[in-house]
Amino acid sequence: MSEPGAMKWWGWGDPARTPHLAPRALSSLRQLLGAPERRAEPVPLGEVRIGESRLSKRARASLEGAVGSQHLHDDRESRILHAAGKGYPDLIRMRSGAAENAPDAVVYPASEEEVVSVLGVCAAEGVAVVPFGGGTSVVGGVEPIRDGFEALVSLDLGRMAQLSRVDRRSLLAELGPGLRGPQVEEALGRSGLTLGHFPQSFEYATVGGWVATRSAGQASTGYGKIEEMVVGLRSVSPAGPVELKAVPASAAGPDLRELLVGSEGVLGVITSATLRVRPVPDQRRYEGWIFKSFPEGAEAFRQLEQEGAAPEVARLSDEVETLVALQLAAGNSVGRRAGRAYVKARGYEGGCLAILGFEGDASGIARRRAHAARIMRSAGGLGLGTRPGRAWERGRFDAPYLRDALLDNCIMVETLETAGTWSGLMDLYAAVGQAIRKALEERGTPALVMCHVSHLYRSGASLYFSFFAAQEQDTALEQWRAAKSAATDAIVAAGGTITHHHAVGRDHAAWLPREIGTVGVDLIRAAKQHLDPTGILNPGKLLPDEGGEG
Repeated sequence: MSEPGAMKWWGWGDPARTPHLAPRALSSLRQLLGAPERRAEPVPLGEVRIGESRLSKRARASLEGAVGSQHLHDDRESRILHAAGKGYPDLIRMRSGAAENAPDAVVYPASEEEVVSVLGVCAAEGVAVVPFGGGTSVVGGVEPIRDGFEALVSLDLGRMAQLSRVDRRSLLAELGPGLRGPQVEEALGRSGLTLGHFPQSFEYATVGGWVATRSAGQASTGYGKIEEMVVGLRSVSPAGPVELKAVPASAAGPDLRELLVGSEGVLGVITSATLRVRPVPDQRRYEGWIFKSFPEGAEAFRQLEQEGAAPEVARLSDEVETLVALQLAAGNSVGRRAGRAYVKARGYEGGCLAILGFEGDASGIARRRAHAARIMRSAGGLGLGTRPGRAWERGRFDAPYLRDALLDNCIMVETLETAGTWSGLMDLYAAVGQAIRKALEERGTPALVMCHVSHLYRSGASLYFSFFAAQEQDTALEQWRAAKSAATDAIVAAGGTITHHHAVGRDHAAWLPREIGTVGVDLIRAAKQHLDPTGILNPGKLLPDEGGEG
């Protein structure tokens, strides 16, 4: 059977948690999309198509010797649970029962030494290895791609979930790669510390996965993305271990942390990370603001960041996302009706909701809020108090559950993200939205496209797009591919990055040469050849096919 804490094999999160979608909201969404009333729930587990394990008896025996026979699982459920990530193509395949490419076994090491042994066996036996943390990748990062290898194993790092060391004076913590978000905060909390890294996948994503994919949390404007937190790192590849000391700064050549952070299991398996931590804040205050337009709100956010007034959480939804959030919100309380009436009376109906989240001590928050409020008001913002902020905080991890409910009702829902400079941000926003709408309109499935800003930098910001469309009945993956390709082409043409925090994985690999150039790709290939000469580590990810793009 699977290790404890596994997600649904066909969707997101706790199998016992049933996502709820209000009938009125679903009806409104169907009307907007012209989507027929149709349902397609996941096939039963017993009907999932999966082949026999191809792992040889000799390789199996050697792997059992490395981790213990009780920590090698080749039962049907374990293999299915490791057959895909949580991206839209993953879920479409899994919900239809297509798990033919599932790993041949799942291996659970408990230490770096066991990881070294597993990689040694796999290199000698020609077995591909897919490092697996929480399985939350939405870009095909944990898809079992054999790439010519007869057998493939999933290397689940869930047993390597220890807080090895806390340096309270230096504000550093050494964490195991298998620690999930809640485990990280619980372990650090015992020392009065926090990592402050809260991606939407927080409940299930792991330290190793965060580092391997350059993850961003919802409070990254204040705390920084994960790569800004990494001080020291250990990684293991078939060529041997790489240890990067936990020092505050160094001039000892190119920073190899930048090679391994974001390497997606292609260059090695992260076995520990020393990260910057902070004291747990005394208070957290999340509040709402509204602007009459998305460009107006974005300009306010630029001023916040460049004037040193940005809070830990800074999120700005465009007009469509604000409207959809209101429609999907449960209930119609007196407070909500009063809030809508207030916004309408002030001339902000149909505007853009912003969430600001401040963390720290009471006096510090008061001082920072006053500075931020002056900027927000001068840029045209209207303060809404803490009610919208509290509502956002309560539902900050709910969206992936909602996606399952929408897929049950044959509604396509997908996300993608990019980042651009302030001077080109609105052009990038317009180009990507237009590309998605055009690609899906041409297929007869008009899309509802929405976007938000959620990570600020002095030079620019991120854009996180979500879009809905009626799902094509027999060609859902082709429909997704058309929208994804059009959006990514538009991102590149408009000067954005192909990924801000979801990583490259399989889905973005074809565009990597346009991001870093062919020489840059060759440099990564050279590192891959040295660290993993037999090519067993996470085949088919990060790097484009040898023949060129795609």
